[in-house]
Amino acid sequence: MPKVTRLGHVGLFVTDPEVMLEFYSGFLGMTVTDRDERRVFLSSRPGEEHHELLLAKNEERHTDPQQLSFVVESLADLREFYAQIVERKYSIDHVNNHGNAIGCYFRDPEDNRVEVYWHTGIDWPQPFSQPIDLSLTEAELLGVLDEMKASA
Repeated sequence: MPKVTRLGHVGLFVTDPEVMLEFYSGFLGMTVTDRDERRVFLSSRPGEEHHELLLAKNEERHTDPQQLSFVVESLADLREFYAQIVERKYSIDHVNNHGNAIGCYFRDPEDNRVEVYWHTGIDWPQPFSQPIDLSLTEAELLGVLDEMKASA
């Protein structure tokens, strides 16, 4: 039986491509790989994947994805994104420790839910979700994870 190996890309209908481009490229740091008058192709890994996100202008139709999730390399990166999300006043849904990852769930300019998350390296049974405060220091956050491992 054939199966897919990973998510290739997501396409979103958007009403204001320039505002959305600033969010996904300017804020999240994705690279524009191609574009025309109504579509923008973006990738976080342009050398490996032409596009992971397609923004397509359509003022009459809008999608409502459950969420778009983006991996960050380090806890420091996640904390920096969190600080910028707060500074830009993006609406935060919640911030959770899933044991195997810590994720910040928030809204883009057109109200789609976005997650930025960091893999903790801990093998933790799922589903698991516990609120966590990303304004804690990195040492304090790592201490929370250490306590989890010790209690397992």
